[in-house]
Amino acid sequence: MKDGDHLEISADDLVSLVLRYNPKTNQKLIRAAYDYGREMHAEQLRHSGELYFNHPVAVAAILTEQNLDDATLITALLHDTIEDTQASYSEVAARFGSEIAELVDGVTKLTNLQLNSSQTKQAENFRKLFMAMSKDLRVILVKLSDRLHNMRTIRAMKPEKQAQKARETMDIYAPLAGRMGMQWMREELEDLAFRVLNPEGRASIIRRFINLQKETGDVIQRITGDMRLELDKAGVEAEVFGRAKKPYSIWRKMQEKDQSFARLSDIYGFRIITENEEDCYRALGAIHQRWRAVPGRFKDYISQPKTNGYRSIHTTVSGRDGKRVEVQIRTVQMNDVAETGVAAHWSYRDGVRSNNPFAVDPAKWISTLTEQFDAEEDHEDFLEAVKLEMYSDQVFCFTPKGEVVKLPRGATPIDFAFAIHTRIGMACVGAKVDHMRVPLWTRLKNGQSVEVITAEGQSPQATWLDIAVTGKARSAIRRALREEDRARFVKLGRELARSAFEHVGRKATDKALSTAARNMRCDDRIDLLARLGSAEITGREVVQAVYPELVPKEGAKVDAKRAVIGLSPGQYFERAFCCQPLPGERIVGITFKGRGVVVHAIDCDRMSAYEAQPDRWLDLRWHEGAHPAVYGATIELTLNNDAGTLGRICTLIGETRANISDLQFVDRKPDYFLILIYVELRDVAHLHSLMLTLEAESDVASVSRYRNMAHDTSETPA
Repeated sequence: MKDGDHLEISADDLVSLVLRYNPKTNQKLIRAAYDYGREMHAEQLRHSGELYFNHPVAVAAILTEQNLDDATLITALLHDTIEDTQASYSEVAARFGSEIAELVDGVTKLTNLQLNSSQTKQAENFRKLFMAMSKDLRVILVKLSDRLHNMRTIRAMKPEKQAQKARETMDIYAPLAGRMGMQWMREELEDLAFRVLNPEGRASIIRRFINLQKETGDVIQRITGDMRLELDKAGVEAEVFGRAKKPYSIWRKMQEKDQSFARLSDIYGFRIITENEEDCYRALGAIHQRWRAVPGRFKDYISQPKTNGYRSIHTTVSGRDGKRVEVQIRTVQMNDVAETGVAAHWSYRDGVRSNNPFAVDPAKWISTLTEQFDAEEDHEDFLEAVKLEMYSDQVFCFTPKGEVVKLPRGATPIDFAFAIHTRIGMACVGAKVDHMRVPLWTRLKNGQSVEVITAEGQSPQATWLDIAVTGKARSAIRRALREEDRARFVKLGRELARSAFEHVGRKATDKALSTAARNMRCDDRIDLLARLGSAEITGREVVQAVYPELVPKEGAKVDAKRAVIGLSPGQYFERAFCCQPLPGERIVGITFKGRGVVVHAIDCDRMSAYEAQPDRWLDLRWHEGAHPAVYGATIELTLNNDAGTLGRICTLIGETRANISDLQFVDRKPDYFLILIYVELRDVAHLHSLMLTLEAESDVASVSRYRNMAHDTSETPA
């Protein structure tokens, strides 16, 4: 294309957009970047057939809406040059300086990340994304604006590419924009992705909006006028803005609340912008005097700001016809941060860097977001921590001294303890909320005062992982458990190895274990034993690594008397009748004096009775291999009360090689009866197979495993 061919935004247009908020902009450098980018992209075209250079110019224009600095705008103009043209890093640095070259290189690296790939790869790429962000957050500002323009023009792509980009936007870029405080961008990204992923759903919401407007008229204009009237009466100078929420935001609320559009009330949002903080509270008073506040929907983010600097008062009131409306009240400066989030640090107002007291230092913000990620070695754990941090809303609690602790919604006293200090979290044994002792799994609420109770010698429990929600707490708990568990796993692994080697007539000597470790690529024999104890590898695999010719054939039966591994020599066991654990299920042992060990399924409800007696717990495993069908389990059946039904059921059970040892009628009715059948099985897989067979029988109304939690296994005191 020739030089005079149409460009949607000229250099003059772009400079005008910058001059609007920064009269001292370096016009010469911006024009030079514009010309250089246009020259480098020259004949390149987008999927739509328009000049490719229209895209980087549009990205720069989006960034001017956030009042950003010259370096960020120039980076936007050049963000694809190193990747897609003959331009090089050194040439960009020579022409525009090393700061801009670094930013362009950072955006290029982000562009090369395939964030929609497998979970392991995704976690690895998230690490790279946060590393790039930690160097200079402006890299992600350019990338988010780049993604926004691509989503605005996504129709030119192939359908499968559209779906891929939309999912990536919904999963990663939209929540990231929200976490950075750029709520307007989050909403638009979500809605553009929604348009691709569920066009019918979006269209139905828009149609309902149109119908609602026909029925009720311009609700926004009426309520805005009412609010202005009330503020004038109270002598509060403020601007009032109203809008309907984005289709995706409404769709998500419909899904979360399982409500139809007609029943969804808060579909309109209103914003009151005041001159100072005092007027925010005066405006709130005026609104609450005129309309009834909805309980539980008030949040004061002015006195308790979010970590990304967001400050605002949120309230929901019942407006005309009982319809709920959301109202946000904040000052002009707070609104700047609310619009641009962390980007407010670089924004300009009237030619100077905006000295906004509410803007967050990006370096501090990114450190709070990433401090726990380096500790996470496991990809799934890392990904979980990242997504939790990105999606989390917050609650604000107080220490006994009145200091504020910010936590994600759903946080518990354990999260609170680790937020204060890792050492406090490690030693936590209890907590008081508003001076009352509460369980550690209690969900904290806004404004509560929390006191952590600690004790020397305490260490994190495995159950804490089910209670904690913050990445910092979960990372610290996992590290502590790994260190504590290693010694335990090594001990259990040694017992597993001894038993496995004895099965083939050999001894698990240090030399044999070292040989196995070398063959299985473990660091050493201790690492091998730890992995064996934690069930990462099996005893069979260890033996096979040393004596492949001695490993028993798959069909060899396991002796029922030696079916459990982890017992001391001479120690005997019995299965708990309450949960009737079967081979193949995870088990734990509880010691009883004069009675040996009672083996329970790890999820047995009765285990809570022994929580305070950890010295009685034993780590146990079922022996690998084929077990004989001698392990009793109980099945609860509801059968049609027809002639011959029970006989057919008994025949079916026999055909699955399960033996019926007892049968008990629980309830008899004219049309059905409820029975308990005691069967002897090989393992849990045998049980599932039997239940599937019975479920397929037309005369069986329901089938389930029966566990008798009323049966007490503690008659003999320890």
